[in-house]
Amino acid sequence: MFVRLASFVVFAVIGWQISLALSPASNEGEGYLPWGLAITAITVVSGIAGGIYGPRLIDTLTRAVDEVSRVSLSTIVSGTLGLVVGLIVAALVSIPFFQLPGELNWIIPFIIMGTFAFVGLSIGLHREQDLHLILPGAGGGSRPSTGAKVRILMDTSAIIDGRIGDLSETGFVQGSLIVPQFVLDELRHIADSSDSIRRTRGRRGLEVLANLRRNNDLPIQFTDAQVPRGGEVDTELVRMAKEIKAYILTTDYNLNRVAELNGVHVLNVNQLANALKPVVLPGETLAVNIIQEGKELGQGVAFLDDGTMVVVEGGRRFINSIQEVTVTRVLQTAAGRIIFAQPRGVYR
Repeated sequence: MFVRLASFVVFAVIGWQISLALSPASNEGEGYLPWGLAITAITVVSGIAGGIYGPRLIDTLTRAVDEVSRVSLSTIVSGTLGLVVGLIVAALVSIPFFQLPGELNWIIPFIIMGTFAFVGLSIGLHREQDLHLILPGAGGGSRPSTGAKVRILMDTSAIIDGRIGDLSETGFVQGSLIVPQFVLDELRHIADSSDSIRRTRGRRGLEVLANLRRNNDLPIQFTDAQVPRGGEVDTELVRMAKEIKAYILTTDYNLNRVAELNGVHVLNVNQLANALKPVVLPGETLAVNIIQEGKELGQGVAFLDDGTMVVVEGGRRFINSIQEVTVTRVLQTAAGRIIFAQPRGVYR
């Protein structure tokens, strides 16, 4: 209502001033009464139009400013260079046409300058990726250059996962963590969920962020970035990573694939965990605690410290005991690795 009222007043004043400027009564001493009614009508109509369309106009301008603010610095620099080069070439080409008689001496140069400016701007925007050849570090792709401080955008799934907290304490993760406002909002929404499981996961994520803030070894930064109306969190995260040349830290498989297709480098915690699992070869001996039955008759199941499942053939009779087993084969599945083994004897 405040915006509508302000728009009504502003547009009414504009209509009033325009009608006064057009009124013959302002220049002549007669005909004031009819024009007085016309001025009043124009002022009222302008105010009503402002009250109706003013908020829409402000919303459109706000969106336009928001879109411009999202443009990366490399895009602005490359577009500006293209525009300047286009205007310089247009000025040189237009020199002969300034000697033409009549209005042609400015109409033709004006058309040439507009055309070359548009062409130069378009070429500059399309050749943004080559800008680093002229200005090192100003252009380039989505992956940070060697030696630059790495910036890592955190996804909601990676925060809830919690392993980033342990990784930060080991010193293997270098750079700075960035949490956009829309990711934090999504995390808070999960923490306020009526589902107890989702609520627990959301609160765990908030606790992980609090612990990361207390860890001075790995700086964490919160930004005010928001998802545009009708947009998606994953799409905005990928766009933001491309704009600021950052990595994305996630455990989301779909986000991982979308980011890779857009040329954004991804740090997947699950892939890191799989890469760090110890290599187990057939014939090696393991000491495992058999805790449950397997799917097949007589099988027992144990788990290694990293969560890898060990299926012990004939291990059902050893449930709730620690046994020495010999690895017979290793099966790699989409869910992870499964180790099959045979018992060797009582370990303890």
